[in-house]
Amino acid sequence: GISFSLFRYPLVFIIGFIIFIELVAYISLRQIVRIWENVFSWRGTRKRLREKLRQSTTYKEWCEAADGLDKYMKKDEWKKSVPFAYYDYRLLQKIVKHLKAYRESDTEEDALKMMDVLYVCLKQNFAGIENEQLYSHTYLGTKLLIEEYVEEVTRSIEALVKSPHIPLQEKKLAFKLYSKNYGRSAFCLSGGAGFAYYHLGVIRALFDRGLLPSIITGTSAGSLMGAIVCTRSNEEINEILNPQLSERIRICNDQWSTLLVRIAKTGNLFDADKWCREAMWFCKGSMTFKEAYEKTGRIFNVSVIPYDPHSPPKLLNYITAPNCVIWSAVLASAAIPGILPAVVLMQKKGTSKHLVPYNYGHKFKDGSLRTDIPTLALNTQFNVNYTIVSQVNPHVHLFFYANQGSPGRPVTHRQGRGWRGGFLASTLEQLLKLDLTKWMKVIRHLKLLPTIHDQDWSSVFLQKFDGNVTILPKTGIRDWFHTLSDPNESRLKKLMNSGQLRTWPTISMISNRMRIEATVETGRRALKEYHDTSDVGSEDELMFLSGRRASMPTTNVEQNRRRQFMAQFNDSEALKGAQGVRIGEMNPLEYSHEQ
Repeated sequence: GISFSLFRYPLVFIIGFIIFIELVAYISLRQIVRIWENVFSWRGTRKRLREKLRQSTTYKEWCEAADGLDKYMKKDEWKKSVPFAYYDYRLLQKIVKHLKAYRESDTEEDALKMMDVLYVCLKQNFAGIENEQLYSHTYLGTKLLIEEYVEEVTRSIEALVKSPHIPLQEKKLAFKLYSKNYGRSAFCLSGGAGFAYYHLGVIRALFDRGLLPSIITGTSAGSLMGAIVCTRSNEEINEILNPQLSERIRICNDQWSTLLVRIAKTGNLFDADKWCREAMWFCKGSMTFKEAYEKTGRIFNVSVIPYDPHSPPKLLNYITAPNCVIWSAVLASAAIPGILPAVVLMQKKGTSKHLVPYNYGHKFKDGSLRTDIPTLALNTQFNVNYTIVSQVNPHVHLFFYANQGSPGRPVTHRQGRGWRGGFLASTLEQLLKLDLTKWMKVIRHLKLLPTIHDQDWSSVFLQKFDGNVTILPKTGIRDWFHTLSDPNESRLKKLMNSGQLRTWPTISMISNRMRIEATVETGRRALKEYHDTSDVGSEDELMFLSGRRASMPTTNVEQNRRRQFMAQFNDSEALKGAQGVRIGEMNPLEYSHEQ
């Protein structure tokens, strides 16, 4: 309309000016807090211990330095104390007590009780144990009660697998539901151009500790790093994941004169054909998503968006695009307008070695323009409810403040119990950040920003960029000068070391989650290897859920046992209202992904 045409650009100018002023104020505030911390908080012995932490070259050295900092700042006392506002410690104490008793017993009744307790506690963030604040008060570890809980749960799961008192089919169904209820973890690699080489350090740190999830997703440059891992065996990864990898990185080695001529002719800085040839080494030739999964057992996902601005994003993997070759997906996910042209995905057809266009030849481009971290698609397709995000986008780093600390990195104010920079500084930071977000949403919803290369760029700033654990490698101003260049060996070594240093503080939090998840999946696989390999059908499942075993009559003894079980975790008033409730009565759940 006339009013839109008349007021559109004046509004863009006014809002843009407000955003600029608030952005300057925000950056200034962050720098003031940083200077304050360095001058007044990090002094003397504390500063010396932190420098030792930062100079660690191995995880063992880092743990020793972190433990030294915890002892100096008396964090050990916090670990030993049980009460804390961010988790239900009373419930955890009961769970640990009863699981241990049932596990050490050798009766059928206690084996069934142990299975019931595991139904209660094998859920995401049970009793708040995955709360970030539980890991943000210390440099290493968390409450000893949580460590004890994780240890007891894993032992009980292993004991249930070996228990002779529970029928095989019943155990199979139990582990199927445990897996469904607990969910799965995914490792997400963000885009970030040349900053993406920090991902290699994060991958190395998780890989060395055996904490790399089997579900990995990459977007833009992150998809190239993910392809290295998801197309190779553990032995191959261990061999190539080092600074010497820089010898194989030749994607952005064109001279600036060549780049300027190309952008003048084609409108894009880089040549898709050259990137295709270089990407093939990272992706092990023309390997497809299905072939990569069959070789490594890892589920690789690449986020792309169709060239049509109104089509929804797509998550490519061995289920949605099994025969699509990975290098074409990586190229599409890196196709930022002005950097690389949109590309056609390629796929293998039957036994033919020739590649043909995928999706009728429609073009795709960078998925990070709309979905840098595709959490919804991962949850829908693979039951992922826990994400470990390696976030290296420079425009995102600026707005991660962690005003109450982050895992393995407590705030320096008030011995880690206060707000970063003080309450007033944290309040002002939140106000400025939320106001900046508000103005960006106004621009997007009113469609004030003109499209460039048929793309609405406001989504670049308004996505969800974090996960349950977010790893933010430390970047510097120098990194901006290498945004579109390949690293040499010394620079790649620096980037990988930085990535590892930022990952090690999160290891405790990730380990506690992954340890339980891995134990459940290991038990489920072990049960599948028995001679009786038939899966539990829907009829058996319904019988199990309505009364645990069709062969067991529901007698008064059984009812009393169930009431006693519930009484362990409920007060008297809650128990009165639950007299007629049976633990097994719930809707049957279908497992969304076959191992």
